[in-house]
Amino acid sequence: MKILAVGMNYAEHNKELDGTLYIPEEPVIFTKPDSALLKDSKPFFIPDFTKQCDYETELVVRICRLGKNISERFAHRYYDAYTVGIDFTARDLQRKLRAEGKPWELSKAFDNSAVIGDFVSKEELPDVQQLHFHLDIDGKTVQQGFTGDMIYSVDRLVAFVSQYFTLKIGDLIFTGTPVGVGPVAIDQHLDGYLEGRKVLSFNVK
Repeated sequence: MKILAVGMNYAEHNKELDGTLYIPEEPVIFTKPDSALLKDSKPFFIPDFTKQCDYETELVVRICRLGKNISERFAHRYYDAYTVGIDFTARDLQRKLRAEGKPWELSKAFDNSAVIGDFVSKEELPDVQQLHFHLDIDGKTVQQGFTGDMIYSVDRLVAFVSQYFTLKIGDLIFTGTPVGVGPVAIDQHLDGYLEGRKVLSFNVK
């Protein structure tokens, strides 16, 4: 399986990072290796190479069919479930890499940087562009998102990435984070919710 992730897919988040409501001309895509995956409520250990490790709460879509060059109008047939995930980012390292014009991977694709929760079937939540999700840290809500605010819809993302990558069963797409990202600290507890249902729960070490 592979992890495909989307950057800058919520305008307000783009403003919080760069000071402008930037709208990319096409989806911004990066990848994470399978070693980035963290699941089953296992703890997340902050890497030694960063002094600012930020959470980015996202809707994660699970691919259920083999597909290449998928038409946007048929894209909904290629995913079957959603969950809440955290795209952990070594923000200080990312700033350095961006300033040097280098790729983001070291700050985004490190081990255990892609946390996922329990999946909810599409049958239970049929409209992927009408989903609310949020993250609590130690019982306090720190980030909230609504998929209707995405710059590029889930179906558009599936169609776009399938031009470049053959999608396979079990692949994951992290669809971008809304405004409200921030750093985590040792001994914090994170809970992620999708339409009011807790699907994600883990500790930071």
